[in-house]
Amino acid sequence: MRHFLLFFCVCSLFAAACKPKTQGVVPKAQLDTLLNRYYEERLVYYPLEATAIADNRYNDKLPCDIADSYRDTLKRFYTRYLMDLDAIDTTALDNQSMLSFKVFKREMAMQIEGLGFHDNLMPINQFWGMPLTFALLGSGGNNQPFHSVKEYDDFLGRIHSYSIWTDTAIANMKRGMAQGIVPPRILMERVLPQLKAMLVETPEASVFYQPITKLPDSIPAATKTRLTEAYKLAIMNEVVPAYRRLHDFISTEYAPACRKSAGISEVPGGKAYYQYQARFWTTTDLTPDQIFEIGQNEVKRIHSEMEQVKNQVGFKGDLKAFFKYIHEDPKFRPFTKDTAVIAAYRAIEGRMQPQLKKLFNLVPKARFEVRQTEKFREASASAEYNQSAPDGSRPGIFFVPVPDPTKVNVVGMEELFLHEAIPGHHYQTSIQQENEALPKFRRFGWYGAYGEGWALYTESLGKELGLYTDPYQYFGCLSEEMHRALRLVVDVGMHWKGMTREEAIQISLENEAESEADITTEIERYMAIPGQALGYKIGQMKIREVRARAEKQLGSKFNIAAFHDAVLIDGCLPLDVFEQKMNAWIQAEKVKN
Repeated sequence: MRHFLLFFCVCSLFAAACKPKTQGVVPKAQLDTLLNRYYEERLVYYPLEATAIADNRYNDKLPCDIADSYRDTLKRFYTRYLMDLDAIDTTALDNQSMLSFKVFKREMAMQIEGLGFHDNLMPINQFWGMPLTFALLGSGGNNQPFHSVKEYDDFLGRIHSYSIWTDTAIANMKRGMAQGIVPPRILMERVLPQLKAMLVETPEASVFYQPITKLPDSIPAATKTRLTEAYKLAIMNEVVPAYRRLHDFISTEYAPACRKSAGISEVPGGKAYYQYQARFWTTTDLTPDQIFEIGQNEVKRIHSEMEQVKNQVGFKGDLKAFFKYIHEDPKFRPFTKDTAVIAAYRAIEGRMQPQLKKLFNLVPKARFEVRQTEKFREASASAEYNQSAPDGSRPGIFFVPVPDPTKVNVVGMEELFLHEAIPGHHYQTSIQQENEALPKFRRFGWYGAYGEGWALYTESLGKELGLYTDPYQYFGCLSEEMHRALRLVVDVGMHWKGMTREEAIQISLENEAESEADITTEIERYMAIPGQALGYKIGQMKIREVRARAEKQLGSKFNIAAFHDAVLIDGCLPLDVFEQKMNAWIQAEKVKN
């Protein structure tokens, strides 16, 4: 079968290169057919994405996405579709189809370029990756459904494939060691406790056993017995050994061979890789040096606003002392129970609910929940949003880690809810998914600069939504904006300019109110995923810039709810495409009565 697929791909490439422009076909219909075919084929290669959108056809599949053969197949896949675009007459496309064309062409080119790097030789980090994703799926509290016998059997299929992924990861890391393509040693030291947590002595102690404790009553007793035994065997004979092989290899061979430097530029090809990552995550052509300068300027601007809030509350002392006061004074840490923290976040939605309808006409149909992060990953997890299922079978979930409630600081809770929950990621992602007029690759696509930029932009809506009445909460908003501005400085600093981990930590300590432990975790996150942190501030600034332009050009015709609808309705877009779309919207609004 594999040889047939390879032959089919080669033939398709040859045919696409040789065929003339299609005659007599409506370009929009031609493009729609191509995009629909692409997305259906894509799900075969990305079954976890299918699971995330409640398309359960591939729930038993777990591809070895770090294998060279898999990546070669992907490159042929993207190349074939990029060539197919040549048959589309773009002069006959309507505005919405032209948006899709531009986004799709850029996506194919970027994916092909990205596959030319060797990041698959560094397949493990402490922030994200298959070992963490697999445990989340297997816990039953995430995207993987466990409602029927078939769904329980499906995950057994993924368990069988995980061993293959693990062994490939180890082989790739050995190749990386030989070529000098290795991550920072300290990140592997962070990974080891995560892996060790999976090394249980009994199946019942494993997170992968949790779905068995919740077997539906509708499943017959005999089948429950079969599934229970199958999971016990799979956990002890496949899951635990796979995590043990990974743990032992990293602890004894890999970590000692990893680098001491922080930045990706220290590995062969690292400079070019970072330039690509900067373009990939910001969806712009900004250079690392330009991004660094933007970050420095934003740090200065936000500093000025912070000083104003400090003076407003009557604090005597410099800004660094104010950071220390906010972090250490017990009045900012009132919680004694996990449940109280979760309840406080839920209460924020209630406070702003009356104002939401003034700022938004579009409201998601998807349900929303606040949940505490699972214990097995809570110690190293950040607050995060997990998207809802388009069919309504799974709500959007704002996960909040509470390892110790007495250490949770109330300053910044409002901005965090705005960003991760409502109207941040929950509104943006749900409205995008619920727009069935979009081709699926756009309904379920993601660009960090837009998605994270929107979430950061929504933090600035706090006062308009009836929040930030407490100046300390507004200071929390400024603190997080400073946090994102500093990312531009330290991410580029480490990966492009030779800044050390310790220097990046010190710069952050001098400019924001986070604890040293939290800052250290963040800096190590940037070390693990170069460029990812750049999109937030760049995206936010572009949305703000477009809003300011709309307000100036439209004057009394400007309507904030209509503006937000226009921003959200078409889903995630690269920033250049987004700006072109919004400029056209402004012009259309000008001529309305």
